[in-house]
Amino acid sequence: MQTPPDSSKNSKFLKQRLVIISCLSVAVASAISVVAKILIYLINLVTNVSFYGSFNLNFHSPANNHLGAWVIVIPAIGGVLVGIMAFYGSKAIRGHGIPEAMEQILVNESNIKPSITFFKPISSAIAIGTGGPFGAEGPIIATGGALGSTLGQLFRITANERKIILAAGATAGMAAIFGTPIAAVFLAIELLLFEFSPKSILPVALACITGAAGHHLLFEQGPVFPMPDLLTPSNLALGIYSFMGIVIGFLSLGITKIVYFIEDSFEKLPIHWMWWPAIGGLAVGVIGFFAPHTLGVGYDNITGLLSGKWPLTLICSLLFLKFLSWAIALGSGTSGGTLAPLLTMGGAAGALTGTVILALFPNSGVNIPMAALVGMSAMFAGASRAYLTSITFALEATMQSHALLPLLGACTAAYMVSFFLMENTIMTEKIARRGIFTPDSFEPDLLQKMVVSQVIREEGTVINVNNSIADVRSWVNINNIHDNHFIIVNNDGEFSGTLKLTDIYSSNLDETSSLQDLLKKELGASVSSNDTLRFAMETMSNADVEVLPVLSSDLKVIGILSYLDIISAFKIEADKTQQPYVKISLKRQRMKMLVRGRKLVNVNTAGK
Repeated sequence: MQTPPDSSKNSKFLKQRLVIISCLSVAVASAISVVAKILIYLINLVTNVSFYGSFNLNFHSPANNHLGAWVIVIPAIGGVLVGIMAFYGSKAIRGHGIPEAMEQILVNESNIKPSITFFKPISSAIAIGTGGPFGAEGPIIATGGALGSTLGQLFRITANERKIILAAGATAGMAAIFGTPIAAVFLAIELLLFEFSPKSILPVALACITGAAGHHLLFEQGPVFPMPDLLTPSNLALGIYSFMGIVIGFLSLGITKIVYFIEDSFEKLPIHWMWWPAIGGLAVGVIGFFAPHTLGVGYDNITGLLSGKWPLTLICSLLFLKFLSWAIALGSGTSGGTLAPLLTMGGAAGALTGTVILALFPNSGVNIPMAALVGMSAMFAGASRAYLTSITFALEATMQSHALLPLLGACTAAYMVSFFLMENTIMTEKIARRGIFTPDSFEPDLLQKMVVSQVIREEGTVINVNNSIADVRSWVNINNIHDNHFIIVNNDGEFSGTLKLTDIYSSNLDETSSLQDLLKKELGASVSSNDTLRFAMETMSNADVEVLPVLSSDLKVIGILSYLDIISAFKIEADKTQQPYVKISLKRQRMKMLVRGRKLVNVNTAGK
């Protein structure tokens, strides 16, 4: 006897696919780790050539240059080159990486042009190496996503699987740059995957582990932002750090608004967008002439802020002038990242706020390095609303476990301010303006929580396989039946298949033949009472049917499930979740029934 199809077979298939996608994700992560190192070398090379006239791959901060007023021209030249690459190569290299990846995931089935894999790191190396105030993480996230998408397009995989590989490549790039795999996993969940399930988390986690291993192999050991050891804060200090989160939350709102105001201003310029990065680069150069520390990646600036030893004037220049330089450059549409600038500005804001609090309340217990760490994390939490990413990144990047509670308090406060007062974030504002909705919640799948036995009909109709086509046509006309699909059973009530109304009314049929002659050899789609409604809906979609028979282990039809039953059940559960105080009508409550006692009418007109 044949066995009915069930969700266990589907589960086995999904696990096999999971292994394949995980292997592809690890392969992408291995490649992007090498690309991350190459990108850093490229940035160092362009920096050394541009500011020091030296063909060298070692890091040298552009802040120590001796070019004088000539420093103004260098970022503008970089902007010209980036504009030319964007115009003749790919316009997609513009921007800071994450919003562009989000857009491809949401509207383009995670398909990114393979050319981005080459153009994005090269253009970013030019933009950052010539003094652009960006981090390398945005470009490597975009490059990793493009590499993952390209690999996904080469293999026969679904759009959702391609999304997973894209996210794996993007976050593996972040893990390779910073050595923060847990934060990278959370970044995928909060900004790229928009889901939390084993099929997505496992490949991404494996990719991030691979990226972190690449970081330890190709980059330095230890925390990427070393700082003095922090002590456990007092309750008073913890409250102050949380209050700082509120202040920086409002600051993140202002930063986001100003960034997009500047971008809108560039849109109004009467010149082609290809030249905008050059204008932005000129502004970067002018600011860099007066404040050299605003030039370049600035990871050393973050380390300096976290040391708690930098002078107040330098802290203020990083907060105000770094922001102005970055906002103009980003608004001009050049190629670069946002994470490092946000961390720099947040760290400066935290250090400045901590200094003021210590001056007013010397016994408050506030520590300047802790204040800087709290500030940089809260800034990222407020601007991006990547809440868990912000906390775990700060912990992993500094290895300061005693900072957990202050980070939790400050990031929660900044997140609340952002959530209540800002509709979109710095990551989603651009794509929201194009009419693209970005999911902002990760709720359980209601259809996954319910099983078929809760919602199948109390009554249903099945047709005996021995009926003639003429008899069935007559029965349909007499009883004014409007169903489009019919469940067919044999004399023992065992499932024989499913027929469409159009199958029965086909013009070239012999009316005296039985329904048996219309059935295919293999059984049609069906479900069991223990299958989830999600599996049932997927089965309906794949089989292109509106109803499914519910079968027992011996293929007996014990109930019928229609798509309307699933919709009704979903609405009931949704009302319970969203409107807990609304009383659900008894009529709709009756939808939740057990299979036993189900009355099925077996239509058998054969021989009559």
